[in-house]
Amino acid sequence: MFTGIVEELGTVVSVTDGDAARRVVVSAPGLEGVAVGASVAVNGVCLTAVEVAESEVTMEIVPETLDRTSLGRLAVGDRVNIELPLPASGRFDGHLVQGHVDGVGRVVAVEEEDAGVSLEVEAPAELLAYIVEKGSITVDGVSLTVSGLTDSGFTVALIPHTLEVTTLGLRKPGDPVNLEVDILAKYVERLLRAGK
Repeated sequence: MFTGIVEELGTVVSVTDGDAARRVVVSAPGLEGVAVGASVAVNGVCLTAVEVAESEVTMEIVPETLDRTSLGRLAVGDRVNIELPLPASGRFDGHLVQGHVDGVGRVVAVEEEDAGVSLEVEAPAELLAYIVEKGSITVDGVSLTVSGLTDSGFTVALIPHTLEVTTLGLRKPGDPVNLEVDILAKYVERLLRAGK
């Protein structure tokens, strides 16, 4: 379980296609000490560390994940959002994030607003029912509050700190972003459907 509070930016060191999976190596100081088999959220996608060498972690990405996320576009030198799982004794700062991406959205607009930025994202139609104004959404692994709704997506307000410490400060129109909607909304919908 994650919270969507990005701990640091990592850098993609290598990308190699194997027989069954794509191997991606990410380097970040905070990855030192991660154990083989541990979960690491990369741009909001929960991946498993299969090799660890100091501050570099190798993860294998299977075709299912490549098809459902933006990780298939990763290249050497790309910056990525990194978050390690929340320990049971940890402080809960964001919202419940599983690292199970629901779909890939597309940045529509990036507009400066006061000291920050308003980011408009087009979301897959099947996710729109789960996105509500002032509700939680995860964009590339970053826990955010929906500031507004559009016909095809939503907007979020990004403060300077978020722009500085996550990849969202690098996003431009047309860029794909991983989206995870609020898990509670999905459970409520399922319970309501089951009760019919």
